[in-house]
Amino acid sequence: MFNRVILVGRLTKDPECRYTPGGKAVCTMRLAIDRGAVGQGAQEADFVNIVVWEKLAETCSNNLKKGRLVLVEGRLQIRQYEKDGQKREATEIVANTVRFLDKPREGAQGVEKPGVTGQRGADPLEDLGDLNLDDLPF
Repeated sequence: MFNRVILVGRLTKDPECRYTPGGKAVCTMRLAIDRGAVGQGAQEADFVNIVVWEKLAETCSNNLKKGRLVLVEGRLQIRQYEKDGQKREATEIVANTVRFLDKPREGAQGVEKPGVTGQRGADPLEDLGDLNLDDLPF
C-alpha cells in the first residue's frame, strides 16, 4: 500500500507548537491550496490541516508565519475522536518534509533560507519530473 501526499500552499495562520507530556514537539498548521481560476476570475481553495513532529515541528514554529508558501510531503491520516459525547473525524497530513518556497517578509522573524527545513526520507521533488514551481497558480 502507498500513502504519500505532496501539497504546495500558503499558511492561513502562524503555526502552533506545543509539547506532549513525553516532551515531543508537535506543530499544527493549516494550508490554503488554490484549485485555480474558476468562472470569471473567482478562485476556490482547499484548506488542509498539517501536523509536524519533533525537531521539524520546532523549525517550522520558529521560522514560518501566516502567508508563507510551503511544500509539504507526508502521509494522509484520518483519525476518530470524541468531543462533547459525539464521535468526530479529523483528516490531516502528517508531514515528514516541509520545504520553504519563499523568503520571509521584511521584518518577519526567522532567517531560514528557502529550502528543505527537515525531512525523513527522499526529496519529494525528485520524482515529480519536470515540475516547475513558477507554473503553479499561487
